[in-house]
Amino acid sequence: MARAIIMVLDSVGIGGAPDAQAFGDEGANTLGHIAAACASGHGDKEGLRKGPLTLPHLTVLGLSRLAPELGDKPADSTPSSRGLYGRASEVSKGKDTPSGHWEIAGVPVAFEWGYFPQTIPTFPASLIRQIIDDSEIPGILGDKHASGTEIIAELGEESVRTGKPIFYTSSDSVLQIAAHEEHFGLQRLMALCEAARRHCDPLNIGRVIARPFVGEDPASFTRTANRRDFSVPPPEPTLLDRAEEAGRTTFGIGKIADIFAHQGISRIKKGAGNMALFDATLEAFAEAQDGDLIFANFIDFDTNFGHRRDVPGYAAALEAFDRRLPELDAALRPGDLVVITADHGCDPTWRGSDHTRERVPVLAYGPDIPARDIGTLKTFADIGESVAAHLGLPAGRHGTSFL
Repeated sequence: MARAIIMVLDSVGIGGAPDAQAFGDEGANTLGHIAAACASGHGDKEGLRKGPLTLPHLTVLGLSRLAPELGDKPADSTPSSRGLYGRASEVSKGKDTPSGHWEIAGVPVAFEWGYFPQTIPTFPASLIRQIIDDSEIPGILGDKHASGTEIIAELGEESVRTGKPIFYTSSDSVLQIAAHEEHFGLQRLMALCEAARRHCDPLNIGRVIARPFVGEDPASFTRTANRRDFSVPPPEPTLLDRAEEAGRTTFGIGKIADIFAHQGISRIKKGAGNMALFDATLEAFAEAQDGDLIFANFIDFDTNFGHRRDVPGYAAALEAFDRRLPELDAALRPGDLVVITADHGCDPTWRGSDHTRERVPVLAYGPDIPARDIGTLKTFADIGESVAAHLGLPAGRHGTSFL
């Protein structure tokens, strides 16, 4: 019995989803378009990065076979030198974070989430009245679709002055609430989000997200690492639940615990940004025993660069992650399994600022994993079932192991 780790590069899609047209995303390709932009000089930024997208460690795992825009693709007769490589299609009905992660963990989302309309105001008046009555806030600001950083810059000072939190949403099934961590109070914000979660349940809203920020003016306002997602629990036991029920320790890195409504998580490790999350992942790996499972989310790709349509920033973040992989490789023991994948796309060259429906890469490797092409998986659930098989856990109902 060995350990397993799933590393979700949040939003690093590779295009080609068979149902992309239904989402208005036909042609979106997060990784491919970033690589193409970098090759043409559009990924350059003074003091940050320059030149073609360079991901040597992910390339040798087979990523360049999935994204030919990366270049350095081995000859067809040359196998990937480090493990299994393929792509996966999503069968869940959304292109959001919970749907992608739940499906990776073996539980696709077969139902439709509730969404808020592209109107101002966007939230039902009855919902806002219920939340105000339940939390004793003086009112709200925002009440529209918006970028989180932009709406905090726009309304942060008024929020501090009036004590009114900022309510906003996106194309995801989400209600986000931003408030100043010190002036409004972090615990008060969490209590407000708990109240909002209760009133969003009848509307089938996937997440209520607390977005605390600090600073004293638009130039200094910064969102903190104390974000918390109040999520609907998965509709049936996930890979994490099965592992915990079998007596294994499960580590949730970053926002994983929030995504799964804290179900099936034994230990939680947080970090402010991808590099801190990589540190937390290595820390968990050092603590994990045979049979344990680590599930990590690397959020910066999506939040800081995908939604903000920042190609140079996204490229630099990918390269920074790639440079850390040798540290993980050095910690591997015989029998360990590493799976690197994503939960959806967020193409920084695409219109708008929301997620994009895409296939995701699946790179699986370890000291005892033979190299081969696993083709196109019909569901992300195959990832979870492969990890379950590796750990000797009971099989789920929705996927098939590729091991």
